[in-house]
Amino acid sequence: MNIAVLVKLVPDTEATIKIDADRRKIAAGEINFVLNPYDEFAVEEGLRQKEKAGGQVTVISLGGDEAAKALRNALAIGADEAIQVKSNGGLDMLGIAKALADAIRGRGFDLILAGKQAVDDDCGAVGAMVAEFLDIPHVSIVTKLDIEGDKLTATREIEGGVEVFEANLPALITAQKGLNEPRYASLKGIMASKKKVIEEVAATISTPKVEVITLTYPPQRPPGRIVGQGVDAVPELVRLLREEAKVL
Repeated sequence: MNIAVLVKLVPDTEATIKIDADRRKIAAGEINFVLNPYDEFAVEEGLRQKEKAGGQVTVISLGGDEAAKALRNALAIGADEAIQVKSNGGLDMLGIAKALADAIRGRGFDLILAGKQAVDDDCGAVGAMVAEFLDIPHVSIVTKLDIEGDKLTATREIEGGVEVFEANLPALITAQKGLNEPRYASLKGIMASKKKVIEEVAATISTPKVEVITLTYPPQRPPGRIVGQGVDAVPELVRLLREEAKVL
């Protein structure tokens, strides 16, 4: 099976985010960047499907020099090949999806996997848009995937139950937490990943339809209030919850 996995490098979720001087992007200088956590589930699923059916896993990432780090991380986990779609920014989500689809088209992938969303922008739509550009079926937020021959069965959780979808390959799946348990990169895998050649292709450039005007910090939370101590404070606390917070 010929499998592609879309991956992205994102700021560590424990990092302190600062806004750049132009107020249109984050200041990346002091931030530790990691492989998008949801993409880890996608990579792991690609590896499991390869181990079951044979074939190879190719990881694909769009971006500048930073994209290579995401690819090296995925190669260290066990991916076979990597493609960097070179871009220096300026693309909105639709443009990113089109560039990825153009890089994928014609390569004969049976299955395309991606994380359900990136934890930096939380868009959650790029995977589905790639599938639409490629005119193939897609199922998002998948927690279980079974493939037999040229058909897949994908399960996703909804409120109060689950949905089960069937589709013919080629198809695109976006991974949700719970799909699997991602493996760690081994020392051997890390060393081998440094020797692998990353194929570079130019990104298709399209005019953005969405533009970031400005970034702002969320409003600061008001300081806490101490209304008393012990049981004597309960009546005042209940009054404030009822009259001010209006939660009772």
